Amino acid sequence: MKRRASNTGSPAPGVRRMLMTVLLWVLLALVGLQVFFVARIALMAVVNPESTAFERSAAWQIQQAKGRLPWRQTWVDDAHISRHLKRAVIVSEDDGFVNHDGVDWDAMEKAWQKNARAQALNQTKPTAKPPKVVGGSTITQQLAKNLFLSGERTLWRKSQELVITFWLELLLSKQRILEIYLNHVEWGEGVFGAEAAAQHYFGKRASQLTPYEAARLAVMLPRPKYFEKLPNSPYLAERAAVIAQRLHRAELP
Repeated sequence: MKRRASNTGSPAPGVRRMLMTVLLWVLLALVGLQVFFVARIALMAVVNPESTAFERSAAWQIQQAKGRLPWRQTWVDDAHISRHLKRAVIVSEDDGFVNHDGVDWDAMEKAWQKNARAQALNQTKPTAKPPKVVGGSTITQQLAKNLFLSGERTLWRKSQELVITFWLELLLSKQRILEIYLNHVEWGEGVFGAEAAAQHYFGKRASQLTPYEAARLAVMLPRPKYFEKLPNSPYLAERAAVIAQRLHRAELP
């Protein structure tokens, strides 16, 4: 009498159907999310975004910590932002902004190598905190993250950032990308955008910034809340002087 072959090594048909259904819904959700991003970015070609995911997250954190919401932000068109500030930000943050396709691949390669070394070190010497994923981000990548994503540094978030960066570069001009970036980037606690930063630190309009003032704001960008508390930082003054001398090198879109 023949024995029936055991099927214990593979899932039952009902389980397989359930897994396929879940996978299909996950794929549909991912596609829907990308369509949402594309539609939002296309709209930004003609409509100024009112806020970003980063701003909303920052507002919630301030509200939770202080029970109030100090908020400074005023949209100003590209023509009313000092050319000195545009040049300073490009020199400080992304000197190849006009010419690259949204990603500085050399910087990305160095970042991936640094991440790999951090991961290897974490495996040999486990710590309580996982290694941070660094990115070598361009202005377009920073805008992609600020507009839609969390500040979490993971490979998944970085991958989504690259996809959004591609759509920003495809659907918006470089001038528009820089305009949106300068109107929404953080320059202190509850201080967002060039106009608010100029008023907060120098008591003047964004269009009136001098080369040195613009350079100081550009140097603050990686750590705006830190430098807001240390306005007399020697590093801030010295680095700003260097950036101010290099403004003529920056190519504007």
